[in-house]
Parts: sequence; structure tokens; C-alpha cells
Amino acid sequence: MNNILTRIVSNDFPSSRVLAVILVGLLLALAFAPFLFPGVKALSVAAKVLVFIVLVASFDLLLGYTGIVSFAHTMFFGIGAYGIAVATTRLGPTWEALGVGLLCSLVLSFVLSLLVGLFSLRVKAIFFAMITLAVASAFQTLASQLSEITGGEDGLSFKVPELLSPSMEFFEQPFLGVSIDGRLLCYYLLFVITVVSLLSLLRIVNSPFGRVLQAIRENEFRAEAIGYRVVIYRTTSSVLSALFATVAGAMLALWLRYNGPDTSLSFEIMIDVLLIVVIGGMGTIYGAAIGAALFLVAQSYLQDLLRLASEAAAGLPWLAALLSPDRWLLWLGLLFVLSVYYFPTGVVGRLRAVHVQAARQA
Repeated sequence: MNNILTRIVSNDFPSSRVLAVILVGLLLALAFAPFLFPGVKALSVAAKVLVFIVLVASFDLLLGYTGIVSFAHTMFFGIGAYGIAVATTRLGPTWEALGVGLLCSLVLSFVLSLLVGLFSLRVKAIFFAMITLAVASAFQTLASQLSEITGGEDGLSFKVPELLSPSMEFFEQPFLGVSIDGRLLCYYLLFVITVVSLLSLLRIVNSPFGRVLQAIRENEFRAEAIGYRVVIYRTTSSVLSALFATVAGAMLALWLRYNGPDTSLSFEIMIDVLLIVVIGGMGTIYGAAIGAALFLVAQSYLQDLLRLASEAAAGLPWLAALLSPDRWLLWLGLLFVLSVYYFPTGVVGRLRAVHVQAARQA
């Protein structure tokens, strides 16, 4: 049993009992979210968490494990979303259309990431980041202007196969208060894709290839001196990261049944991804899961909590004004600052460091 678990997680155990409990709790919460947290909003938040786990983990492969700062990640995210949207709009709500859309978006992401990698990865640090930012901005403008294909600023609304549609009910009576319908099946499809993607990324970063990426991150010149072709490894990392981001974009489009420039190509998404990586911990695939859950739950429910707190503090006008739901971004920023202050290496990095320190003292 232990050997099977070792293979599943690629021998990358949490190394901390607290972290292991958090990860198992998060896995169970997402697995049973439709039954534990009934309601349309709760299910949508859980689905968004699944999407961002894949997106952030793919970006962490690039930033945390290879040391590449790229702002073009949302471009590949958008390509995946547009691939599904355009294919189902043109070919109809069929499984074949989903397959064609995903395949075409993966091919396009492969080509673009390969070109960006080969032509730009020789450029150092901030210059490469600026190049990727320019490419992502150009792609967003292109998506907005090609209205005949992408729907322009209005985006594309489309239908999904009937099996994944909310109108498809498998049982007449709800189970544990939850309707067993196509929407629920769609959620569990996203859940399976997320688990498979996360385990695949764990296998990649714990393989000899992943070890070389970490060596490049630590000292590029030393890795090249040893004999590794750094440009090839960095380009391969960029391509793999882009492909997983494309899958995440396809997941988002499948869930929303809509896609537009602001939905998947917005620079705000890139900022959110960066924040989640910092919160969870760079260079830790597990950090993507924990960071995404913490950030998106706070982003989705902080206004509701502030509203309750503001009503409770109605007797103190200054405090009620400070706790106003309109100031939720202020409090979200404060929470981020506190998380960085107390967890400078992220939640996962901090918990692992505490475990190592406790083990040494014992």
C-alpha cells in the first residue's frame, strides 16, 4: 500500500503532518463540495478552485521550479478557453467538438510556447518578462478584434454536450439535497482532470528532468558547465507549462459555457496567479492547491463576512465604515501582506521548515 502511494505522489510526500492533514482535508472538501456546501455559488467557487489549481501549478513549474518569470501564462489559459468556445460554437455541442477544440488549442499553445521559448529564453530576467507581457497583450488585443471568430469584447456563449448540461437530470429525486444532473457531472469531470494534472506535474518535477530544472533555477551557469543544454530544458519547461495552462483554460470554458477576453485573458488573472503562488509557496506543487483554495475562498466570501461584521458593529459608526463590504480589496490586501510576513516561503514552505526544525530538535 505504501509503495502504491509512493508511486502516486512520485515519492513527494508533504513531509509535515499538519500539511498532510490540510491536503487531505482539501481533497475531501473538493471531492464532496457539492454535498458539503450546497448552493450555486459554493459549487462555482469550488469549480474555480479546481481550475486555478491546475493553472497555478503549471505556472509554478515555470517560476518555482525553473526560475522563469513569464507574463504570457494567461495567453495559453485563454487559448484553451477559446479553443472550447470556438469549436462548440462552430461544430455544435458535441464531444467531438470538445475534442477538436482542446486538440487545436493544445497544438497552438505548443507552437507559440516553443517560438517564445526559442526566441526569447536567451534574453535575461526582466527583459524576457517584458517580451512575454507584450506577446500576451498583443494576443488579448487580437482576440478582442477578431469578432467573427472570438465574438470580440462580447465573447462567446455556447452549449455543452447534453450529458454535462444542467437540464440533464439522472435521477428525479435529489440525493442528500443535491440534484444529480449534468452540472454535477461536469464538476466531477473537472475534479478528475485536476487530480490527474496535479499528479502528472508531481511526476514531472520529481523526475530527473525536474531535478535539472531545479539545478538551472539555482545556478544556470553551473548547470550549463556540467553539460546540460539549459535553453532546451527551459524551453521544454515553458512548453509543458503552457500545455497545462491550456487544459486549465478549457476547464474554465467548459464550466462557464462562456468565454471572453476579460474572462480568460485579463492581466488581473495573471496577478491572481502570482499572488496564489506566493501564498502557497513557490517550488511546491502542493502550494498551488492550498494557495488557490485560500485565495479564492477569501476573494469570494470576504465581502459576505465584512457585511456581517459591519452589521454587528453598527453601534460604532467608524468601525462599521471600516468593515464596509466596499473595502474588501483593502482587507484582502492586508491578509496578503500578513500571509507574506508570517509565511515568507508560503504556507507549504513554512510548514515544511517547521517540521524540519522540530525533527532536528528531537
